[in-house]
Amino acid sequence: MTAQDGAPVGMAFVRSPVGVGIEPFYGEVIAGMEDVLHERGINVLMQVVDDYDEELATYRRWAQARAVAGIVLTNLTTDDSRAEFAAGLGLPSVTLGEPSATHGQAVVRVNNYAAMRDAVRQLVALGHRRIGRVSGPVELVHTRARTEAFDAVVAETGISARLSVGDYSAESGDAAVRNLLDEEDPPTAIVFDNDVMAVAGLAAAQQLGVPVPDRLALLAWDDSALCRMTSPPLSAMSHDVHQLGQLAANALVELIERQTATDVMAPEPVFIARGTTALPAATRGARTQHSGVLFNTL
Repeated sequence: MTAQDGAPVGMAFVRSPVGVGIEPFYGEVIAGMEDVLHERGINVLMQVVDDYDEELATYRRWAQARAVAGIVLTNLTTDDSRAEFAAGLGLPSVTLGEPSATHGQAVVRVNNYAAMRDAVRQLVALGHRRIGRVSGPVELVHTRARTEAFDAVVAETGISARLSVGDYSAESGDAAVRNLLDEEDPPTAIVFDNDVMAVAGLAAAQQLGVPVPDRLALLAWDDSALCRMTSPPLSAMSHDVHQLGQLAANALVELIERQTATDVMAPEPVFIARGTTALPAATRGARTQHSGVLFNTL
């Protein structure tokens, strides 16, 4: 089967806690893929599954029926076997993430370690010394990479840090912010592992009467349209998710049509300052300018 045969590209999503529909991140990925695939007359086939076993069963069924030309794999876990499983089925795949082994399949890598390191350093540069983080599920490879980076910057700078584990849902973002703000010395800044939790966290802070960004800075991830629709608009670690989808589609087409397994690095996310990040109000009077970056004097 080749991409010219017109068979779709498949994506199976384990049912998300975000709610009805697909998380904004994946909506942008799919839109980017469609930019590339529609030119070739190829559609994206999406299947929502309940768990990992059903996901594998879906790939097996697709391979046996020759229902898809290839698949896109996301949300890698430790010792993830899906790329190897797909290769055993003769099913071309592209993985979004940082697999330890490619199994002859295509990869689009995202440097989550560098992105989280930059995110925390940006908040430290603004003068924050008590920083919280609302992470995604701990079993995910990219969550672990971000956690390692977060811990490394905390150790380098000597700041105080708090971690609350979420599941990417609005409910977990709301609960995490309420718990973090209920501590004796609550954080003055919180970074989130996705934008859905960040939007809910902003709403929670506002309901609690905590001024954003005067008393609490919030930094989202992914930077979907949700971040620009809040009041104030959310600052974010922004990467071109649409381009990520384009890279994935091009890598998969290359594998399907030319049997060439490419391994490419996506552009790193960048810090976009909007209305939810600022110097902590308590230290705003004591600041100095250094090399174009604003630091507090402590």
